[in-house]
Amino acid sequence: MPETWWRGAAIYQVYLRSFADGNGDGTGDLAGLRARLPYLADLGIDAIWLNPWYPSPMADGGYDVADYRGIDPAFGSLHEAERFIEEAHELGIRVIIDVVPNHTSDQSEWFRQALAAGPGSPERQRFWFRDEPGDWKSIFGGPAWTQVPDGQWYLHLFAPEQPDFNWTNPEVHEYFHEVLRFWFDRGVDGIRIDSAAVLVKDFDGGDPDGYTDRPEVHDIYRSWRRLSEEYDDRMFIGEVWFPDQERFARYLRPDELHTAFNFDFLACPWDPAALRHSIEQTLATHAPLGAPPTWVLSNHDVARVVTRYGREDTSWDHGDRRDGVPSDLELGYRRARAAALLAMALPGGVYIYQGEELGLPEVEDIPDELRQDPMWHRSGHTVPGRDGCRVPMPWSGEDPPFGFGGQPTWLPQPEDWRKLTVEAQSGDLGSMLNLYRTALRLRRERLGDGALTWLDLGPRVLAFTRDSGLTCVVNLGEEPVRLPAHEEILLTSGSVDGHDLPPDTAAWLV
Repeated sequence: MPETWWRGAAIYQVYLRSFADGNGDGTGDLAGLRARLPYLADLGIDAIWLNPWYPSPMADGGYDVADYRGIDPAFGSLHEAERFIEEAHELGIRVIIDVVPNHTSDQSEWFRQALAAGPGSPERQRFWFRDEPGDWKSIFGGPAWTQVPDGQWYLHLFAPEQPDFNWTNPEVHEYFHEVLRFWFDRGVDGIRIDSAAVLVKDFDGGDPDGYTDRPEVHDIYRSWRRLSEEYDDRMFIGEVWFPDQERFARYLRPDELHTAFNFDFLACPWDPAALRHSIEQTLATHAPLGAPPTWVLSNHDVARVVTRYGREDTSWDHGDRRDGVPSDLELGYRRARAAALLAMALPGGVYIYQGEELGLPEVEDIPDELRQDPMWHRSGHTVPGRDGCRVPMPWSGEDPPFGFGGQPTWLPQPEDWRKLTVEAQSGDLGSMLNLYRTALRLRRERLGDGALTWLDLGPRVLAFTRDSGLTCVVNLGEEPVRLPAHEEILLTSGSVDGHDLPPDTAAWLV
């Protein structure tokens, strides 16, 4: 398999609203991102993945897209987006953007046309309109069907402001081919596909979940793959949540997606047997397909890893978010440092969610009146939702907005983040930020794609050697363990006393 940029890339996820504010309105934007590109280059990442930047009413943080070929004015302009792509490329950074093919915004031109045209019209055939509602439930809570003034009902697997496309309609296929070409022509290097497995619907099969992983969805991605091959070195990554590895693997066949997010690893508890099983299963799934694995600890939908790893139950489950469960943040911070070295030492690509490199915890005390996630509103104010991992980045200074930009920020920052700012951590050699900088540099020099060989250092230790000769050792037990024979310790996630590796600590050796 020839080496391509994405096989071993370190990819940094930018949630644009919360990264950096260039115009002082309290919301992140392209001007802020462009100004911070040197920070990302210095961090050592290979690519940026941006959450949706399109025109949107923001009913779901931009995942309710009104126009897939524009930029929301709150973020900037299409010209600024083009300049950002050019400037990132000049720094050697690739650009991946989000495409949301399952649904659009109820304010999109197509949906407004559908409402105006009435029942039975070609415009309504682009969506799922019915005379009677079905019994499917929305992923965000409540019914998945909403009635319009003329009496028909439309399907929305997510919020009512996000009507689902009808992928049996050739117009929908052609529209998204145009969208892909639009962005590839502007130099975008990759596309992350939101909710990649739920595009195709089956209302007649008797399956209460008639929309997940329908066979026809693979034909869509085969056509997308063919389109991408008209361009040089473009890639797709799918958001595919499956415990069933056989089903997961179908999306990575050589004529479909290039990669997919490894949520099994993200959801895994801080446990050596569970983590080893996840790693081995991931490698075994990907190897026959020639696809590189990906390793993910955090993203914009998941409680931050420092908080998760400080809980008694360190696993993750979207159906049981465990919001507000007590967390030992000191323990979580130590484990998150070790997990970072584990993830970055594994073969394949690694994703870093903004603020992960600063050790930011989940913000769990956002005032109810400031919460914005539709999960909060759709659950009758019982599920806090995802706002806690989307709080704006702290850059500098002693008080909010910590150099982010305007005040107030769209979500409030905790006062105690003053010790976690980029400025505060940059001069501290032992900080999380400098751990990430050093690990990413060493990873680029010594690792990436390729094989590993496991070492047996006891049941509470994960240890392996990569083809390059680097050995990674992670102690997940409660007692120190002896490091294997080595010539040099390249990097550790915490202090090491002689040749003994403390609990919840990782080391890279040669």
